[in-house]
Amino acid sequence: MSSTSSWRDEVVGMIPALRAFAWSLSHNGSDADDLVQDTLIKAWTNRDKFEPGTNLRAWLFTILRNTYYTSVLRRRREVRDETGEYAGGLRSPPTQDWSVAMRSLQAALQQLPAEHREALILVGAAGLSYEEAAEICGCALGTIKSRVNRARARLLKIMDAEDATDVMALESATAMGTA
Repeated sequence: MSSTSSWRDEVVGMIPALRAFAWSLSHNGSDADDLVQDTLIKAWTNRDKFEPGTNLRAWLFTILRNTYYTSVLRRRREVRDETGEYAGGLRSPPTQDWSVAMRSLQAALQQLPAEHREALILVGAAGLSYEEAAEICGCALGTIKSRVNRARARLLKIMDAEDATDVMALESATAMGTA
């Protein structure tokens, strides 16, 4: 226990030197105090890693210097925005539109006949050639081309009908004053 208290007393005795070094790095009293505090916390947390008989001052100054440089690197990645102006200008595109469109597409695909859906997915989504899709489906090249064409046409009709329904519902809600 006496070794811990003597170690603590040595560290406390070095606080003025640590503060002077911290101020020389940061040129700001508040930042220097924060830096010394962070250094003392790290030193206390890792006191078991300090080897008795080595230079405690050098160990503490190394911790302080590394802490300072880490904070400088962190600040480079951060944006000072006390007024919130920068944050107010940030925009991110809404993602819910994509999920709604994707659900609509999945629902429309389910309305297609199985062989049309399969042909469209193989050629359109998987990027296979018509020849590869015909081989996978075990049918003629012309049959695959016909299925893909019919699937695309039917899918467009289904999707346009859904869009028209959405537009009519919005117009109806607006007319009633609920939107």
